Amino acid sequence: MMSRPVYAVFVAGGSGTRMGSELPKQFIELEGTPILQRSIERFLDACNGAHVITVLPEKYIPLWSEMCLKRGVTFSQTVVKGGMTRFHSVQNALAKVPDGAIVAIHDGVRPLFTEALIRGMLERMEECRALIPVVPVVDTLRPVREGVAVPDRSLICAVQTPQMFRSELLKEAYRQPYDPSFTDDASVAERAGIHVETTPGERFNLKITTPEDLILARAIIKDS
Repeated sequence: MMSRPVYAVFVAGGSGTRMGSELPKQFIELEGTPILQRSIERFLDACNGAHVITVLPEKYIPLWSEMCLKRGVTFSQTVVKGGMTRFHSVQNALAKVPDGAIVAIHDGVRPLFTEALIRGMLERMEECRALIPVVPVVDTLRPVREGVAVPDRSLICAVQTPQMFRSELLKEAYRQPYDPSFTDDASVAERAGIHVETTPGERFNLKITTPEDLILARAIIKDS
């Protein structure tokens, strides 16, 4: 059992633009279940005592509430209005998280992680201050402009979510002024001087943002 309570923040600020859908991607059904619901329930399967915080654009909060009601969603959650950027959305969510907890920030459209990933990370968080899942880069990398050095892919990894932190440390990090270079929570934490450790991620833990991603996700579920 975790010595600290766990708060799971699901950031779902998509509008559906890249998906080419009028319905935001987090609400699209994946084998009969909205992607966001599937993400939350999968996390709770691994950590059933987690406190859920769902971050949504303000205009989609009524839609999500209606979907939860119609689908008989049983998990409790705190719904928070998103901000101008992901940074500001997470900042709003952290206002609902107490000190002394483990906070996991997860993309609401990454529903295919395993319970083992979550449980393993939570075990590591008994000792870690910050922990993120990463996977090796397997494609050849090439700069888009001449004169830029070709990066060595053996020195690069792709970062996934959930990203886990001791809550008091991440809350302090998010008191920094916003910077466009903050691409994820780990980058915010590192700017504040927090050492971020890594753990092996999962190749199927993809972020569903395009129609092709949706096709792949459906194939993964059918094959599992």
